[in-house]
Amino acid sequence: MAFHEVRFPDNISRGARGGPERRTQVVELASGDEERNASWANSRRRYDVAYGIRRADDLAAVVAFFEARGGRLHGFRFKDWADYKSSLPSQPVAPTDQHIGTGDGATTVFQLIKRYSSGAQSWSRAIAKPVADSVRVALDGVEQASGWTVDITFGVVSFDAAPAAGITITAGFAFDVPVRFDTDTLDVTLDIERLGSITSIPLIEIRR
Repeated sequence: MAFHEVRFPDNISRGARGGPERRTQVVELASGDEERNASWANSRRRYDVAYGIRRADDLAAVVAFFEARGGRLHGFRFKDWADYKSSLPSQPVAPTDQHIGTGDGATTVFQLIKRYSSGAQSWSRAIAKPVADSVRVALDGVEQASGWTVDITFGVVSFDAAPAAGITITAGFAFDVPVRFDTDTLDVTLDIERLGSITSIPLIEIRR
């Protein structure tokens, strides 16, 4: 089992369906009231990329990609066109998009994070697969052109020197979702024109 640092074809993923999934237990009491408990602390994303196949060449590309990954065996990158960067969809990536930590004079490593907020509530998502050359970092709002590196396989920013205590550390980035195929079988149907189709190609996010 391994993770292949290769992205699923963008022209096919653009037409995919899917998004975040959560697992909640809902118990209805005799009174009609409910008790709800979250089984998962974090969401997990699912997609179906069959909807992105429009040509016979797309079908061939998916079959080749599936075989190269060994079905469910190996993970890979996937661009979720509905949620692929630290900024709003209409805005460019900026180094002040997301707060990823506060300096303490000792810590040099910070995980990339994207926050989802509504009202007083928010949820923080660790970003494990930033896109190469897309990451921008700022200290107290001032972009840093050097003095740091980013590991694009784990989404970790490392500073050469620890930011001083109280310094606000922010980052902007584009990112992929680590996924794998959620099937070991591709059910291909050839129509009368031999263009071909696949009824479903499920992908599921890999959580580490």
